[in-house]
Amino acid sequence: MDEYAVPILPSRDLDETQEFYGRLGFEPRGRWDGPAGYLIVVRGTVELHFRHDPGVDPLATAGSCYLQVRDADALHRDWARIGIPTDPGTGSRLTPVVDTDYRMREFALVDRSGNLLRIGSLQSS
Repeated sequence: MDEYAVPILPSRDLDETQEFYGRLGFEPRGRWDGPAGYLIVVRGTVELHFRHDPGVDPLATAGSCYLQVRDADALHRDWARIGIPTDPGTGSRLTPVVDTDYRMREFALVDRSGNLLRIGSLQSS
């Protein structure tokens, strides 16, 4: 088995988080409710873990991770078609795809708990 890291991000509401990521094609892999609530979702080879933290401030959390994908443009088109509501109260949004100085095509997704997922793929030469 290859080694890899899995982020553990805060979730102010596990139901809300599961629904948000479910719309984006993530499937639940495991869930534990109660005081130490925990949720695992997967989409292809991407696995995200969430710990229940009802006190998280979505406008101030530092929760984030980077997802390197094969085709950032295609994934962005899929998620834009599904529709990510822009919500000033939580910071939830989907940003446009841009070319970076470090040769990546990138966009960002912010969920309703304020977690930042930066998604990118290598620019074609």
